[in-house]
Amino acid sequence: MTEGLHRFYGGNDLHFLTFSCYCRLPFFQNEGYSDLVLKILERVRQRYRLVVLGYVVMPEHVHLLVSEPQRETLSTVIQALKLGVVRSIQCSGGGSIMAAAPRSRKTGETWGTPVSGTHASSTPVHPNRFWQARFYDFNVWTEKKRIEKLRYIHRNPVTRGLVASPEQWRWSSFRWYLYGEAGPVRINDTNIMVMKIRPPAA
Repeated sequence: MTEGLHRFYGGNDLHFLTFSCYCRLPFFQNEGYSDLVLKILERVRQRYRLVVLGYVVMPEHVHLLVSEPQRETLSTVIQALKLGVVRSIQCSGGGSIMAAAPRSRKTGETWGTPVSGTHASSTPVHPNRFWQARFYDFNVWTEKKRIEKLRYIHRNPVTRGLVASPEQWRWSSFRWYLYGEAGPVRINDTNIMVMKIRPPAA
């Protein structure tokens, strides 16, 4: 978030979010990292009670279309997601930013460049070296914009030339919309927002 950019919460708007890898390095060429982001997103979705309408994990960034969380703010949600990914990588025993050897899904070629002039394999996994600071947030307040952002999310891998059609990219919510296929993140789960209130004792 650049200086002077303000976030508007509390209006029950949807939010189109974008956050990137450090220096836009393509760490998500690694399928394991891409899977991990979605696993942590589902965990965060449940914990903070937000509705996910769409998502895509690209090689160097992530797009989400979500509601406002019932618990905490979107800033807290994204922070929890980012930290959850990094801590999971650390706990996997790798301990380095390239521990799982991020490689091209097509060729096996290692992607990215060494960080801060050091060899990537010796660079510790740290939030400030895996994720770019902050995130971009666009308030979506009309049905037209909701459809526009969903289409953008799902077409992103095609636009980039990664696949020929959206359903071929398994790190997005498109297959849920096309086939009703359940993925790692529950889509349009509005029940997550329902608070369970016990009736008063007799």
